[in-house]
Amino acid sequence: MSAIRSKQYYATSSLVVGYALCSSLLAVINKFAITNFNYPGLLTALQYLTSTLGVWILGKFGFLHHDPFTFENAKKFLPAAFVFYLAIFTNTNLLRHANVDTFIVFRSCTPLLVAVADTAFRKQPCPSKLTYLALVVILGGACGYVATDSGFTLTAYSWAWAYLVTITTEMVYIKHMVTNLGLNTWGFVFYNNLLSLMMAPLFWIITGEYVDVFIAMGSNGKGNLFHPVAFVAVALSCVFGLLISFFGFAARKAISATAFTVTGVVNKFLTVAINVLIWDKHASPFGIGCLLLTIAGGVFYQQSVTGVTSAPPQRDSAVSKQDNGNDHDNYGDSDEEKGMSGLPIYCEKSS
Repeated sequence: MSAIRSKQYYATSSLVVGYALCSSLLAVINKFAITNFNYPGLLTALQYLTSTLGVWILGKFGFLHHDPFTFENAKKFLPAAFVFYLAIFTNTNLLRHANVDTFIVFRSCTPLLVAVADTAFRKQPCPSKLTYLALVVILGGACGYVATDSGFTLTAYSWAWAYLVTITTEMVYIKHMVTNLGLNTWGFVFYNNLLSLMMAPLFWIITGEYVDVFIAMGSNGKGNLFHPVAFVAVALSCVFGLLISFFGFAARKAISATAFTVTGVVNKFLTVAINVLIWDKHASPFGIGCLLLTIAGGVFYQQSVTGVTSAPPQRDSAVSKQDNGNDHDNYGDSDEEKGMSGLPIYCEKSS
């Protein structure tokens, strides 16, 4: 009996460590990728392709189950996939023009808009006093960071605000979609990435990126699509995007929701530490202090809403069977760990 418990302990520990490493490194890896491969549309398309093939192949070998592709489901899911694509598109361009710290600050500010949107559009109860206090802490930390950001540019913060609006829209809208469409978790991952991959050529044309890609294919400089550093950066970004979803799902099943939330918070601090230690594109000491204050506000926010989110609304038995044990209502947090990858953690919510 003790041997079995020991094996379970090591298996669970391995899953948690794997998730923590992927989560902590992903934002830094994504920044590294977009810095060395300055084609955001093509980069995200490669991530969508990796994630779609990964889910499909793992499903074929029986490691996971996802809903099969049907045009009827694709038609219903298309608006959600479009919102998801916009969130990833603005996320990519935010990391392209700003540092990882700025991304984390604006990502941590999403509870501000989500609280308003949930109350106004989803008819959720008004936040408690403790929740209001947490939101004030988040706002104060974010304002302090922005006021002292030496890397402030209009372009970077325009993308930051666009990302904040789109990711909030994604959270509120997809919560509704996830609850009512009836796909299982990996089915949402599969549909999200496949439909986003189909939309990628349209954005290449709209942004004119296809011209830059064709020019780069004939050049020998750093911007070459086949430059070794760029190839490694893109490969790491794609692989980690898939790994974080696998470890996220597995860790969520292996440990309690509280332990998973704590792990997610620790991952944020690890991301900040890794970014400061190995990357020169980070905020000033005061800015990092404000960033940590914003993260702390997010911790208080999660604690303040635990009583509300711990008892999700009852769904019919057909939908419950589709869930495979995953809480879809937690989708709203999926993009946090996702960074720029095309594969969100639906069961988390993320980073």
